[in-house]
Amino acid sequence: MVLCQDGEAVAAPAADGKELEVPLSREVPLSREDGAGTGQPRPCPAPGIEAAGAEESRACGCCSGLSWPRCCEAPGAKKKASCPGLGLFYTVLSAFLFSVASLFLKKIEDVHSVEVSAIRCVFQMAFVLPGLIYYKTGFLGPKGKRIFLFFRGLLGSSAMILLYYAFQVMPLADATVITFSSPVFTSLLAWIFLKEKYSIWDLLFTLFAITGVILIARPPFLFGSNVTGIEGSYTDHLKGTIAAITSTISGASTFVIIRKVGKSVHYFLSIWYYAVIGLIGCVIALFVMNEWRLPYCGKDRVLLILIGLLGLGGQIFLTKALQIEKAGPVSIMKTMDVVFAFILQILFLNHLPTWWTVGGALCVVASSSGTAIRKWRQSLKKAKENEI
Repeated sequence: MVLCQDGEAVAAPAADGKELEVPLSREVPLSREDGAGTGQPRPCPAPGIEAAGAEESRACGCCSGLSWPRCCEAPGAKKKASCPGLGLFYTVLSAFLFSVASLFLKKIEDVHSVEVSAIRCVFQMAFVLPGLIYYKTGFLGPKGKRIFLFFRGLLGSSAMILLYYAFQVMPLADATVITFSSPVFTSLLAWIFLKEKYSIWDLLFTLFAITGVILIARPPFLFGSNVTGIEGSYTDHLKGTIAAITSTISGASTFVIIRKVGKSVHYFLSIWYYAVIGLIGCVIALFVMNEWRLPYCGKDRVLLILIGLLGLGGQIFLTKALQIEKAGPVSIMKTMDVVFAFILQILFLNHLPTWWTVGGALCVVASSSGTAIRKWRQSLKKAKENEI
C-alpha cells in the first residue's frame, strides 16, 4: 500500500516485510476531516479516483495556492512571522556594499581594472563551485542553452571590466549614475529582441536617461572646451563615460539573455559562466597589455580582497531581497546606490559633485524609477487579472 505524508507518496512495507516498489502518486490535497496537520499518514488514492471530502479542500492566497496541509491558515498551523521591509533593508545593504567596493577600487594604486576584475571572478568561482556540485547542475548546462550562457558570461564580464575602468578614471558618482540607467536600456533591448511592449512612457524614460548621461559627460560641442569639475583630464573623463555607457548596455543585454533563458538554467550556472569567461578574458587581456602583476603595497592587496568580498556580499543581499520582495520596490530602493556614491565621494575622496552631475543624476534616477514603477504596476495588474 502507498501512504501519503507531507504531500509525497511513500512506500509502505508489504506483509512479508519487504518494501514494495510503487511509483509516486500525484499529490492530493487534504481536507480538514482527513487529518490535516496531524502528520499521520493516510491512504493515497489511485490516479483517477477523487479523495473523500476533496470538495472541502481549498487554496490559500497567502501561500501561493497551497492546500490545507501546508497552508499557513490550516488548523493548528503557525503562520510564519514576516518582517515588513526586510527585502528593502537587504536592498539598501546591498547598495552600500557595492558603493564601498567602488570606493576601495578608487583607493587602489597601480592595479589595472582588468586585474581587479580577474580577482573578483576568482571569488565568484570559489563561491559558486560548491553550489554547482550540491545542485548537480553540471558545468556546461543544457545543450540548447550553452550559446546563451556563453554570451551572458561574455557580456556580463565585459560590463564588469568596463565599469571598473570607469570607476578608476572618472568621479565615482558620475560612473554610478551612468550605469544606473541600465533598466531603461533593458526595456529598449527587450523590445527589440524579445518583442516586449515598448510604450511612449518607455521612450520618455529613455530620453530622460540620455539627457542625464549628456549632462554628466558634458561633450565639448555642447558645453564648450572649458569643462570644470571633472577628475583628471577631460580625455580620461570622456573615456570613462564611454566605458560606463558600454558597460550599461552590456549589462542590459545580459538581463535580456537571462529573460530569454528563463528558469530553464539554474542561476548558479549563469554566475559560473560569468566568472569563468570573465577570468579567461581578463587573463588574456592582462598578458596582451603586459599589466599582470601583484600589488606592491600591502594595503592594495587587502583592498583587492575586500572588493571581492564586498561585491559577493552585495550580490547575495540583492538576491535575497528579490526573493522576498517584489522587483518594483527593490528597483526603486536601489537608487540608494547613487546616494551612497555621492556621500562617499564627498567624505573620502574630497570631490564635490557639480550641479551638472546633480542634474544628470536626477534625470537618470527619475527615468529608472519611472521604469521600475511602471513595470511594477503592470505586474500587479496582470496578477489581479489572473486571479479573476
